[in-house]
Amino acid sequence: MSPSHRLRPQAGFMLIEVLIAVLVFSLGVLTIVGLQAASVQQSTKAKYRADATLLANDLVGRMWVTDRKFETLSENFATGGDGYGQWLANVAATLPGAADNPPEVTVESIEGGGTPPSEPSSLVTITLRWKPPQEPAGDPPHSLTVVTRIK
Repeated sequence: MSPSHRLRPQAGFMLIEVLIAVLVFSLGVLTIVGLQAASVQQSTKAKYRADATLLANDLVGRMWVTDRKFETLSENFATGGDGYGQWLANVAATLPGAADNPPEVTVESIEGGGTPPSEPSSLVTITLRWKPPQEPAGDPPHSLTVVTRIK
């Protein structure tokens, strides 16, 4: 028998190996592309959460540099106040869907109690909501709630 007759049953085996290698490589590349897409999506969500936190801290900072009496905080910064309106413009410009889901700010008076009695303070609750444009309309908005005490 000649050498070509002995190798004949294995003809095309290398082609099958190459096709399998290309398939495995393609699956790997598709997996990496999917991971990259998920990474970008999670990064975007983290950016919105960080922006919401910065906006809440901005409002708290504005409260701290004013007269920190309950009446002043409640009048200026609770939902509907002048300070709230100025801050709301920043929120609407920064968080997507915030205009449709406006933030809520409540200010409650806390009487100084305890032994010895402490001075009165205010409990401020800030709730921010946003809805990224790529999310389905039926999904609820994302939210962040910050609670702080201002003396």
